[in-house]
Amino acid sequence: VADFLRFPHQMWEKVLSKVKKAVVFMDSRCAEALHWSGGAALLLEAGARNLKEFSSFEACAENEPKAVFVVSTLLKGRTIDVIKDIISLSHFQYCVVITTVAHSVHLVANNVTTEMEGNPVFEQFEEKLCEWMGNMNYTAEVMHVPAVFAPVSQQLLLTPAFAHLFPLLFPDLEAINTKRPEKKRFGSLVDMDMNSLPVELQLEIKSLAAVLNAMFEATGTREESFAVGPMSRIIAGELAGHPQAKNRRKTAPNKASIIFVDRTMDLTGAVGHHGDNLVEKILTVLEPLPGHVTDIQVDMLELTSLQRTPHSTNILAPGCLAQTQSPAAQALWETMLTSKHKEGVMEVRRHLVEAASKEKLPIKMGLGRVTPEQLRSYVQLFRSRPGMLESHCGVLQLGLATAQTLRHPIMPRWDACLAFERLLLQALGDSDFTAVLRQLLPLMKPRRGEDDTASGSRSREEECGPDELILLLVYLYSLADEAQPSDQDAEEEELEKLERELIGQLTLVITQEQHLSPLLQKLTGCDTPEQLTMEQAHAAAEGLFETLRGLSQTRDHLKQLRSVYTASDGVHQATYRPFLRQVLEEVFHPDRPECPDIEYMSGGLTDLLKTGFSMFMKVTRPHPSDNPLLLVFLVGGVTASELRLIKEAVSTHKPGSQVLVLSTRLLRPTDIAELLFATPRLSPDIGV
Repeated sequence: VADFLRFPHQMWEKVLSKVKKAVVFMDSRCAEALHWSGGAALLLEAGARNLKEFSSFEACAENEPKAVFVVSTLLKGRTIDVIKDIISLSHFQYCVVITTVAHSVHLVANNVTTEMEGNPVFEQFEEKLCEWMGNMNYTAEVMHVPAVFAPVSQQLLLTPAFAHLFPLLFPDLEAINTKRPEKKRFGSLVDMDMNSLPVELQLEIKSLAAVLNAMFEATGTREESFAVGPMSRIIAGELAGHPQAKNRRKTAPNKASIIFVDRTMDLTGAVGHHGDNLVEKILTVLEPLPGHVTDIQVDMLELTSLQRTPHSTNILAPGCLAQTQSPAAQALWETMLTSKHKEGVMEVRRHLVEAASKEKLPIKMGLGRVTPEQLRSYVQLFRSRPGMLESHCGVLQLGLATAQTLRHPIMPRWDACLAFERLLLQALGDSDFTAVLRQLLPLMKPRRGEDDTASGSRSREEECGPDELILLLVYLYSLADEAQPSDQDAEEEELEKLERELIGQLTLVITQEQHLSPLLQKLTGCDTPEQLTMEQAHAAAEGLFETLRGLSQTRDHLKQLRSVYTASDGVHQATYRPFLRQVLEEVFHPDRPECPDIEYMSGGLTDLLKTGFSMFMKVTRPHPSDNPLLLVFLVGGVTASELRLIKEAVSTHKPGSQVLVLSTRLLRPTDIAELLFATPRLSPDIGV
């Protein structure tokens, strides 16, 4: 695992070797990966003169002759336009362009199908750069460095560049089928292959496969790939057939198994509030860092003598969760990320008390329940003490993030959602789906106005709003197949009628909102309630239900792992069974059973021959537990509580095993709603 965790830093070393005396222009996806690897400080320590946003509105002065561009996109279209704009407004004599997209993907994007010597696309672009700088004798370099991984913890690597890559859904299948001849249309998502996908999505998958191949190359690893879910099969197949992988596999000294799992195999776990994890709550209630998918803003005002005013937030830079400089803060972050809520909060208090004791500050020890006021009182001991602040800055930021989350006015909504999800789980075992869905109707009412709160009743912020209602709908529809069967025709008619009613109610709820949440802005395409018409809200609600209807069928193609629900047996309540736990139980089972749903993808022709022979002789196929290291790649995001679940599964079933989680993003519940309803899954932004 250590080699894999070193890989992101090794890639940034290659970038750092180019930045001396340069102004660095970087796009937000690369900036986010750098943020978790040491941040802008790394560039400045390596001799960079400045770091700027990758934007046509940026440029350099006459005394800044060198530029380094770091981008996560293809060197085509909009990306080239921005580079040209910056160069034309500056006075560069030396330009370096670093892209995280491999040259092989650039060839495919330029419709080149033959193998070519060298890097012709990059060489041509070098000439263009000299042209734009105005002198062919100036220096230009173009190269590929796969600096895409963000080492978020000792157990987790994220890929911010692929944060919006998400498994396809039934509306996507319909969109693909409309462009195909009648006889060649696909019956289900499982039937689709790489060539049937839109070009942008093919390029994104090829880019991801190239990045994974580079990681296995750097760590000297021969991987065996397994897949669960249609998108995972396509990605694993692309990695297995990667042209540079064949030679590596012949000589690589280390072995690892990698299981790709589609997020759509378990949406219940991603939108549910049962996680009991502190980090999940922090990510949900605190504002995201601008331009970042994962990290959040911590209000640092309490560590200063500034008065809180409407403008004070713009004076002070926010804190964050990525603490790469402090070993104490890193240890605390690991605990917060992979333990239960209560343990995480206790650990935050312990670290704050230790820091204060170390500095001999007058601390009042509190036992029992940890309160946000108690945490704030410990943090405030460090106020306006620069030396101490610098020494313990990491732990203080995590402490403030915890205190601000625990006392946040929307936290009661988390508990309200959890209570309602538990009720729905029980109801599924007793009623048909329509009857359970009907229980959401009473919740579908607009929230009261700011001044409309009766004394003693819940505040407006505590009430469930449209975001929570949408999450409850996803939760329920993802479990629709678990409901009691009923008269099919009668139920379909009843369900259609109820859905029309819910669409009407949800439209009303959305249009009555005084502020549109980020999710509603993306869903409706409007930034403010004033822009939003009833028709737009209704169209958004209709589109939402169109996607919801297919969510219960995402596991239909599976033979064994088809359910994430255990019904009540009269003694125990009905429970949700995390899909990931079921997969790991199969992987770590002492008898090593062959699970038909965990498909082996690295075999190629040899595996097909074995399948044929297996009809009349015993053939052993590779098993994910064969190798000393297991990588689990969740396509579409992982939750903090799933990281804990993986850690627990390993310590229960196979203590001492090495497991590393890779994923496209660390999820908050509303992220899933955004990825389901407001993300162009078929046409990702690859910079073209």
